[in-house]
Amino acid sequence: MTGLERTLSFIKGEPVDHPPFHPIIMRWAAKYTGIKYRDFCLDPLAKCKAMILCARDFEIDWVTVMSDPWAEASAFGIQIEYPEDNLPIDTGGHLADAKAAAKLRHFNPLENVRCRNRLKEIREFKRQSGDELFIVGWVEGPVAEYVDLRKATDASIDFYLDPESVGKAMDTIVESAIEFITLQAKEGAHCIGIGDAFCSQIGPDLYNSFAYIRQKKLVDHIHSLGVLAKLHICGNTEAILPLMIATGADIIDIDHLVPSMSDFATLLGPCQVFSGKSDPVTIIQDGTPEIIKQSVIDDLRQASGRCIISAGCEITPGTTVENMRAFGLVAKESH
Repeated sequence: MTGLERTLSFIKGEPVDHPPFHPIIMRWAAKYTGIKYRDFCLDPLAKCKAMILCARDFEIDWVTVMSDPWAEASAFGIQIEYPEDNLPIDTGGHLADAKAAAKLRHFNPLENVRCRNRLKEIREFKRQSGDELFIVGWVEGPVAEYVDLRKATDASIDFYLDPESVGKAMDTIVESAIEFITLQAKEGAHCIGIGDAFCSQIGPDLYNSFAYIRQKKLVDHIHSLGVLAKLHICGNTEAILPLMIATGADIIDIDHLVPSMSDFATLLGPCQVFSGKSDPVTIIQDGTPEIIKQSVIDDLRQASGRCIISAGCEITPGTTVENMRAFGLVAKESH
């Protein structure tokens, strides 16, 4: 089976030779392929070369446009620095207050180089891999993007002091994301990921107020295009997992900080799966092949088999090639 066939069949609940293997590789992929991280973020051909080489060398079933959360933020006016071989840094352009955020203007993805590059990446993935690999595009979710535009502390205060202005800004964020999603789907993405990491920090009440309906709107739009949806929220999402599942996302990422998937597996719809949740540091980076294997076995048991094999979040650049091979081998041997 190809990675695309394996992933689509697995999500549908159809027989597969083994569960899909979808580790999140960004800095790790750049390091393995000898590409500076600035180039991985800014050069579509460099990113695609790295991702496809890793997919083929380690029998990974997917490729993604993921590298950093600043594509849409830069389109909204945030100033970003790109160190040669480290993570990008936001250096200015943040919205002054919630009232300013409420006046946020919709952006055109085709007028921003980072957004255009994401479309080029999907096009290049499609050109090089055809129907071999599961191609995943990406947008930032409403909460994460608001935090990027206001910074975490100020955004958190806004949530309580001026929720009306926050809601207006998030609606604009969603409108822009919908246009960006449409363009990525047209380029050939099989799935669109929604990254909304800060949601694990705001509690179930604020998640319900700010995130759930807007994430569901994004998922519904993705589905209307005939594409699958993936929801990624880092951290301990145990308190909001029922609502995350209720968004209808086809793939729900589970971080290692979630104690267990067992209590939530029964909430999955017939074409929904989890993805995760090995600890990327203590298990994948620092563990032995035996520890990695046991973690994958535990994850599959907790999810009643309905779990794509992945770490809870990004594979660290300190992970050895040997451990990555061990991780991939466990995936191939899992049934």
